[in-house]
Amino acid sequence: MTAPNSARPSIGITALGSFAPARVVKNEEFEARMDTTAEWIESRTGIRERRFSAPDEFTSDVGLGAVRDLLARDPDGLKDVDMVICATASPDAMFPSTAALIAGQVGLAGAGAFDLSTACSGFVYGLGMARGLIQGGTARRVLVIGAETITKIVDQEDRNTAILFGDGAGAVVVGPVPEGYGFQDFVLGADSAGGSSLYSRFLAHQLPGGFPMGKWTGMNGREVFKFAVRVLGDSGAEVLAKSGVKSADVDWVVPHQANVRIIEAAAQRFGVPMSKMVMNLDRYGNTSSATVPLAMKEAVDDGRVKDGQQILLVAFGGGLSWAAATLKWWSGAPSVQARGWAGRPEAQPEAVSV
Repeated sequence: MTAPNSARPSIGITALGSFAPARVVKNEEFEARMDTTAEWIESRTGIRERRFSAPDEFTSDVGLGAVRDLLARDPDGLKDVDMVICATASPDAMFPSTAALIAGQVGLAGAGAFDLSTACSGFVYGLGMARGLIQGGTARRVLVIGAETITKIVDQEDRNTAILFGDGAGAVVVGPVPEGYGFQDFVLGADSAGGSSLYSRFLAHQLPGGFPMGKWTGMNGREVFKFAVRVLGDSGAEVLAKSGVKSADVDWVVPHQANVRIIEAAAQRFGVPMSKMVMNLDRYGNTSSATVPLAMKEAVDDGRVKDGQQILLVAFGGGLSWAAATLKWWSGAPSVQARGWAGRPEAQPEAVSV
């Protein structure tokens, strides 16, 4: 028989870091090559700029940057890590896994390592997998990375997708925390019936049922918008109910950063005001699986997220998939405390070499 949640060890986030590529791409850059304006993009999405990876910079590189930032903030942050999960929709290769490529460069060669593919929901999925691996006795601590160079699989001449996406990475360590802190519950789901609304082709040229897929990432923006508003709101409300947490008790919501209108509509559905939404969409765009850890790390660095506060994480992505989680924030380790700088990756001190 499965033990009730109260009998399980408390599992939470014990270290975190992030990374964004150096190149900043402002909305104005799209005006020269497509029928749009900077003002139109910002009004429809909330995005002003995003980061693009260099031609020779790939997902393992940005993921490595996030882990090195974690270590710069806490040199002991990877102690006892024996499993690495990389959530990504843009891996360097199908194999070796991006997780293994990163692990080998940060002193974790020999640890279990695998990639997780649920697109933008992937990081929250990874947190759920990490908690389960620890509670089941398979791992002591798990390094969970959300990393993307998704701009490399997006048609940069397509106004429907090119303006939305950016590159970046976030990394956290999941492990034991004091009683009363950490994850309370998760809601994870997917429905392939909506797969034709958001997809990226690999081997097959069409989805089951005959829907053709082109070379680049494809999206039906209208359908994704309707889906996202519904599942962000519903999954957020569901995980709050499972956790026994009232919406009024939530201090901060860290949502997937896809579109400000989606976030506004979802916030109304689960009853949390926009003033409690952690957002950096305006500066990074949609970095897929990296959005939640990038935003979460900023809110910790600038002092918004404090010890003992109630956090709600919500995300949606290709699959179509959705994920939500609740946790009480623990700030008892060096990298999960306020840092005294603005929280943006470019404002961080030099990372340690590994």
